[in-house]
Amino acid sequence: MQAGIVLSGCGVRDGSEIHEAVLTMLHLDRIGAQIVCAAPDADLVEVVNHVSGQASAGERRNMLVESARIARGSIVALDRLKAADIDALILPGGFGAARNLCTFADEGPQCSVRPDVERLILDMLQAGKPLGALCIAPVVLARVLGGRGMAVQVTVGNDPGVAGAIVAMGARHVECPVDQAVTDTQYRVVTSPAYMLATGLSDVSASAGALVDAVVKLCAGRAAV
Repeated sequence: MQAGIVLSGCGVRDGSEIHEAVLTMLHLDRIGAQIVCAAPDADLVEVVNHVSGQASAGERRNMLVESARIARGSIVALDRLKAADIDALILPGGFGAARNLCTFADEGPQCSVRPDVERLILDMLQAGKPLGALCIAPVVLARVLGGRGMAVQVTVGNDPGVAGAIVAMGARHVECPVDQAVTDTQYRVVTSPAYMLATGLSDVSASAGALVDAVVKLCAGRAAV
């Protein structure tokens, strides 16, 4: 199994949530999956000092370069990753998912998704290959699929504000505990709350594990067909 992971920087406040990304990789590694990390070759919308929580005025960082820190240098530019190269695609959370991969953090239900991200999601959908998203990242899938009339089921746990935005984008929200995942079998989409509900690493690991298990089952089902 070849599993693609879309990263959006390095750090929860302006990029990918590191715990979610690494624990997802751990669960994939445990089942023998080959991991393909990718990120857009573009600047972060905003660089945030993770000590102070404040924006670093005038500082610029590249998503691909920053994401390579998580991937230990083994990473490709997102526009080079094709659906034919992988069996499943997973998006960890973090503010990078909501600001760099799409504009949800700033524009809510009226957000837009980066063209390279949208292209890969739609290619995976057309190929019948599973999509996964953790934490806030399901809003990316809700925007892409819901905006095209596909009422995909996703979860962000039980956050009423984000759930309402997901519905406004044409998707459906299902409440879900942190150690479980929601699977939409029609669109082959799996989502889990992670740090939308998690209070520590064990919770995030359980969330990532539930998502990976569900994605693997969808991959197996596709192979059987």
